[in-house]
This record gives sequence, C-alpha cells and structure tokens, in this order.
Amino acid sequence: MIRTDIAPGIHFLEHARTNVYLVEDDDGVLLVDTGLPRSRALLLEALSRIGRSVEDIRAVILTHGHFDHVGTAEHLRSQHGIPVYCHPDDAYIAAHPYSYERERTPFVYPLRYARSIPGLVRMALAGAVAVKGIEDTLPLTPEAAAALPGAPLLVPTPGHTKGHCGLHFPDRDAVISGDALVTLDPYTGHPGPQVVAMAATADFDTALRSLDALRSTAAGTVLPGHGFPWFAGVESAVAQAAEVGRH
Repeated sequence: MIRTDIAPGIHFLEHARTNVYLVEDDDGVLLVDTGLPRSRALLLEALSRIGRSVEDIRAVILTHGHFDHVGTAEHLRSQHGIPVYCHPDDAYIAAHPYSYERERTPFVYPLRYARSIPGLVRMALAGAVAVKGIEDTLPLTPEAAAALPGAPLLVPTPGHTKGHCGLHFPDRDAVISGDALVTLDPYTGHPGPQVVAMAATADFDTALRSLDALRSTAAGTVLPGHGFPWFAGVESAVAQAAEVGRH
C-alpha cells in the first residue's frame, strides 16, 4: 500500500504490516525505516509516484534496530551510498537485528492470538527471517536529525528498545512514532493505539512512560511503525495505548 501526502510532504508505505515513510523537502528525501527485504520494489514504486528516485534519498533514519525496520538498510547503504542513522544504543541491534531484549518469548503468541498468524506469515514471506544487519550506521543525534530533509525533532522514546526514537515534524503537525506507539500489534493482531507486545519490547514500563514524550509533541497525526496512521491526535492515541497497557 502507498498513500502519498498522508501528512504534508510525508508519504506512507505499508508492506507485510510494516510501515516505511518518505519525507520530502527541497533538499531531497528522508527515508524513515526500511521495512523488510522484499519491500524494495514498493519503495521504488513510491519514489516514482512522487517524481523521485533512490538518488534523491539523502539519508535513512532507523527509529530502532529490529529486523522489520532494518530490512533494506544495508542494501541502500552499500549499493547506493545512502547514510543510515540510528541511536547509538540501537547500533548493536541494527547490526544483529535478531539479537534484542524482550520481556516475553514471542513463540507463545500465535497460540494465544490466532488473528496474528496471517500477518506473521506475510512478514515471513517478505523476508523477515533473512534480514541482513547493518554495521556502518551513523549516530542519530538531535543535531544530525535536524540537518536532514524535513528537519525532524528527535523524540527519545526508549522501552521498545533502549535507543528507540520518534521523529516530530512540527510544521507538518505529525510525529513518526515508530514502535513506541502502533495502531496494529503484529504479535497479537489487535488494532488500535497501543505499545507493542512484550514479545518484542525490552522494557514495557519504560515504554509506557515514553508515551509522555509522544504526547508532548501535541501532533495532530501519528505515523506508527505498524498499523494505519492515526488522525485523531496524539493525545487520544496515547490515552488509548495507556489504557491497553501490558500484553
């Protein structure tokens, strides 16, 4: 799925229940997260729709280092020379995208939540079991982010991973929340604003506290790492996620 201008100058790509965003300005394109290995064709199609090409991508920002967000990062870096940024606390995970902390084993979730199985199968078919990590990342800092297309404000949101970061675009009234707040949990299949299940979250209590950082942006549009964008404001999204709590 491709939706152009889901927020002003921000374009939404969804493949195998995993989201990627293209952010445009006069200096080029910022790619936020890279999806799964077989998401490349969708990325090229989306770039073509907005009159751009891979050569217009000035940088990649990884909201965090999990495999479903790192999927094409090394290809873009090695084949196209595109710099890839992630928070230093997630650099190891980006290089080893299956080696991450979680509070609960993911293997029980398909047994408890049958509605998650179709999405998990789609992720596997999209290359989720064969993601190549990326070792040559640049440190994502507020200064580095501000110098990239869209000039995002960094929103540290640890918990899902230690170095997880959101990106706030005040002039576009939007925040990319990554997996700090999603509207569809791949592990349960449940829709609606929530923190990703303990199957993929390192510290759930910290993740819940990080919702306050997203709330402080007061953004009208929330662009999550999984699920459809939320247009009812970050305040209502955070309130619903807090109500869902641990799962």
